[in-house]
Amino acid sequence: MSVPVPTFALRDMQADDLAAVAAVRSASNPDWPVTAEQLARELANRDPALYFTEVLAVQDGRVVGVGAAGHDDFSFEPWRYWGVVNVHPEARHQGIGSALYAELLRRLEARGAQELRTMSSDQPQDEPGRAFLERRGFLAAWERYESRLDTAEANLDRFDDLLARVQASGIRLMSIADLAADPQRNRRLYELDWRLFQDVPMGTVLTRRSFEAWVKEELDDPDMRPDLSFVAVRDDLDDPLTGPYVGYSSLGFNPGGFYYIGMTGVRREDRGRGVAKALKVSAMRALHASGGGVIRTFNDAPNRAMLAMNEALGFVRTATRYRYELQLPTPQTEASS
Repeated sequence: MSVPVPTFALRDMQADDLAAVAAVRSASNPDWPVTAEQLARELANRDPALYFTEVLAVQDGRVVGVGAAGHDDFSFEPWRYWGVVNVHPEARHQGIGSALYAELLRRLEARGAQELRTMSSDQPQDEPGRAFLERRGFLAAWERYESRLDTAEANLDRFDDLLARVQASGIRLMSIADLAADPQRNRRLYELDWRLFQDVPMGTVLTRRSFEAWVKEELDDPDMRPDLSFVAVRDDLDDPLTGPYVGYSSLGFNPGGFYYIGMTGVRREDRGRGVAKALKVSAMRALHASGGGVIRTFNDAPNRAMLAMNEALGFVRTATRYRYELQLPTPQTEASS
């Protein structure tokens, strides 16, 4: 029996491929489009000490598939890698995804990879992707829920009393933009962000980025909206690391036309006073005043407190996202005779 000749070829990504890669990823995952500019920033900000590789599938001179894998910089272990395979909808069912996956797996196994991670969701368009992963032994190991709110449909006036109570307790809610005059703003937010992340139940050990990397990837990200991101400031406090900052909530913009919440949290000593909810309300009101829009937020399944808060604010759950994991056999060394 003759073996069909592949109608595509694999090659490494090159610097001038970014627009083509963005087009494939956006077509493959229209729920979360990306731009060439975003990909360029990711490349520029990537830690050169961490492994990363990207492979393209080219058909008739056109990029139709993208596979990328590398160290998980958010939860780094030298043996753990994160990856993704995207194939343009017009080029599916030709073995392109399988070829990209096989090439990435070959490269990672050569490095002694012991665990691979990726994401998928329960949405109908992701069913083929979930089946692809499960056929290869991936298991859904963690759940994260997505919820959405349209400020045009939210009754934001009902939170007047909440904001008044928080203000009366001695806490000011200021946008990150309004805090630009504080020379220690970035450092304080960096320290606060790390402190808050320690209490987010994410089912993985977190890796701390350097201050410089955090500022580049968070505050200096053009998609970050400092005018719509708020900080809770307690003037009677002067923490050695975070100063008077006790909580914050960040909002970013996706080129798909929606906004997303990056982090919302309050330090332990100031919880139970409605500060986190007030931070989100402040962001929602600021967005509504600037023209409004849809906000998407993501919370891990064990984070019941934040899930309940979002529901009280009017967010509606729309999807479950799964972190898929594949455990690879540990390479065996030959016993010496």
